[in-house]
Order: sequence, then C-alpha cells, then structure tokens
Amino acid sequence: MFLTDQHGGILNDPILLRLEENRFWLSLADSDILLWARGVATHAGMDVRIEEIDVGPVQVQGPKSFALMRDLLGGSVADIRYYYLQDYTIDGIEVTVSRTGYTGEIGYEIYVHNASRDAERLWDLVLDAGKPHGLRVIGPCHIRRIEGGMLAHGADITVDTTPFEVGMGYDWMVDLDQEADFIGKDALRRIKQEGPARKLVGLELGGDPLGSYNDGSMIDAFPVHHEGEVVGRVTSACYSPRLEKNIGLALVPSALSEIGTRFLVDTGERPGAQKPSGKELVDAEVVPKPFIDPSKEQPKSDVTSLGTDSARSGTGT
Repeated sequence: MFLTDQHGGILNDPILLRLEENRFWLSLADSDILLWARGVATHAGMDVRIEEIDVGPVQVQGPKSFALMRDLLGGSVADIRYYYLQDYTIDGIEVTVSRTGYTGEIGYEIYVHNASRDAERLWDLVLDAGKPHGLRVIGPCHIRRIEGGMLAHGADITVDTTPFEVGMGYDWMVDLDQEADFIGKDALRRIKQEGPARKLVGLELGGDPLGSYNDGSMIDAFPVHHEGEVVGRVTSACYSPRLEKNIGLALVPSALSEIGTRFLVDTGERPGAQKPSGKELVDAEVVPKPFIDPSKEQPKSDVTSLGTDSARSGTGT
C-alpha cells in the first residue's frame, strides 16, 4: 500500500498485514512513519496512543526458501499462498509468516512476536534450519529487486514522488473512487486528471559493469542527459549477471518515457572507468520493466511441486 502526504507524495510503501478482522500491521520501508502518525493524530484531535509494536521481521528468500521453511515449520508452509500469512509457534516462540519478500523469488518473511525477548533465539533456529540448504546471511539483494522492478524508498520513491509517477502496475493501490477519505486524495485526483509530469522508466545502460548498487558503485543518483540537458535521474542501477548488462530505473519527463527513447547517463567516478571531461557518459535506452518476470510467476510458483532435491538446487537462500 501507499501512505501519502497532503500533496500526494509517497511517505512510505509498507506491506499491510491483516492478522485478524480488526488487527493490522504495517511492515514499513525506510522512513519514519511513527512521528508522522503522531502528527496526524494531534492534528486530527485524536486521543490515541501511538507506538511501535515489539515485532521484528527477518526474510528467508530464494529457490531453497520453501525447503528451509518446511524443515523449520512443517508441511503446512505449502498452504501459504503468495501475499497470504499464517501464525506459527516455533519452540515456544510466536511468529507470523507471510509469503512476501524483496527479491522477486519464492520467499517468506518471519515476524517474531515479543521480539525484544525472542528475536535472537528465533535467529539461531532459522540459521540451524538453513545449514543443510547452504543458507547465507545478507542484506537486501538489490540486483534481484532491481531486476524485478521493486522500488527502494529513499531512492526510487520519496515524498517528492507520487504513485502515478512511479507506475509499475501499482495503480490498483490508489482507489480514488472509494467513499472513505485519506490524506492526499484530492491531490492525487488532480494529478491523475492532469497526468504526471514525470514517469519512472526502465533503462538499459552501456559502459563498464556498474556493480550491485549497494557496493559503493552508486552512492547517488546518476544524471540523465537528453539533447545536451539534464532531464532526469537514474534512481537505482546495477549490473545484472542474468541479463549480462547494466539496468536501472530512472525518473524522466513523461514526454521522454516511451520505449526506445535514448539518453546519455553520467555514471560518475568509478574505479577503472574512463572519464572524459570528468564524466562517464554512457548510452541508455528506455526498455520495458520489470526486467525479469514481469507477471511475478517466480514468487507465485506452486511450492508443492518442489521436491526435496529440486528445492535444494539453484542459488543460495
């Protein structure tokens, strides 16, 4: 879902989990919504208590994730459909497991209740269950999320971007016809009617391999040039080993967002790169996005078809 401000800007794009009929969790991206919620409550004159719940998430992602989770929780994990959830108890630890993630692979998120007490013990249980499957601990896999067109708050989406600019098939997340009001509804109606001035597009980029985005190869947005002027910025980019090319997401004027539009992109100073005139200008072309698996068939895969051997093959979890 999107949380928007009064101008329609995206404050956060959390996953909304419905645990019970009237009990919801927001699994937030990288921005402070706690202070925003307190400000909204104060402005609205609400007498409520707002605080972060004692819950901690961890992700198990990749082609081996189902086999690992089956070992950890039992065969009922196969019944969790894409974007559904189920409660479990692991060695006395209460958890909620959702079939979601930030990779475009088959994957799960484990939300441990009473995290201040049980998170470390759960972590050890997950690591132990992962040993037969070659589990490795990493941060977010930005190559996979860029390949899958998944957006990073603070890079591809910020409070200065709107849902209609980032597109990506998220239009269903903005219901402007609903009776209920929400912050930013009037602004988004106007933006939709007028049309967004910018759009987030997929790019294929030339030049030397860019790296993995979070390895120091992209410490800031890359300027996008068209006919001698800077017209936009590449917000996330990486080298895709599967596609064997550089790919990225870029905010550009709507008039220049058509497939096949060509740009020059300044990829900046990188070790070993040739930098004529102090810049590394490479060719770039607008291409369809997501770059891989646009219909999300991989994360939606029927895990019941994965036997022990096939579930343990492929890349690491």
